[in-house]
Amino acid sequence: MNGSLALVGSGEYLPAMAEFEKSLVHDGVKNGKEARYVQIPTAAGRESTDRLEYWKQLGLTQAKAIGVEATYLPIYTREDAFNQKYVDAVANSALMYMSGGDPHHLAEVLSDTPLWSAIVENWKTGASLAGCSAGAMVLSAHIPNFRLLKKTATQGLNLLPEIRVIPHFNKFFKWIPESAAKVLLHVPDNSILIGVDELTAIVKRSGDTEWVVVGEAKVHVLKGLPDQQLHDGERIKLPTP
Repeated sequence: MNGSLALVGSGEYLPAMAEFEKSLVHDGVKNGKEARYVQIPTAAGRESTDRLEYWKQLGLTQAKAIGVEATYLPIYTREDAFNQKYVDAVANSALMYMSGGDPHHLAEVLSDTPLWSAIVENWKTGASLAGCSAGAMVLSAHIPNFRLLKKTATQGLNLLPEIRVIPHFNKFFKWIPESAAKVLLHVPDNSILIGVDELTAIVKRSGDTEWVVVGEAKVHVLKGLPDQQLHDGERIKLPTP
């Protein structure tokens, strides 16, 4: 019984996303998991100590607001992803949340590690798994190098090999040059490309057959299926693991 799976455009731990994050915890609890979520800040692992502390406190504040426990796992390097203490902390948590930052660093740290195996096992037995921004991008088979155009793509965590995500979609193309945009928009013929706006998510709930949009903005289907824009509450059939 796989748990719920969420791809979030932006906004992890912000008040606007509190009810959604609470619902993901509730999904895991319904499947027998503990009412707590695990913060996985790995994508921000190369950022400053102050910035990492910001993410930690933001998540703890959100946990208090929605009435659950939060466990912050300081997994910044591959060595950390082999730390048995962190691996054990994942087990039986209702929600595992990979927050934003650098998707390439996130993939390189977690790929083929005990920590990632523990995440997948907990999800397969009913826990919710959410990835925000970099955390959503990393679940695909490959992550395009839109910042370093001459570098090849990074291998992703491959949980959703047929789906590629552009997070912050309603702002993203204001930040990057046209050459980088072309890299992001180019996907293999068998892939589906979606853009997820800020403060918006698309989620496949445990036991459901379709994905549903949650949030104040939109999800954009760009390639692989007919072009469309989906609003809060609208559903779509997408590949699942």
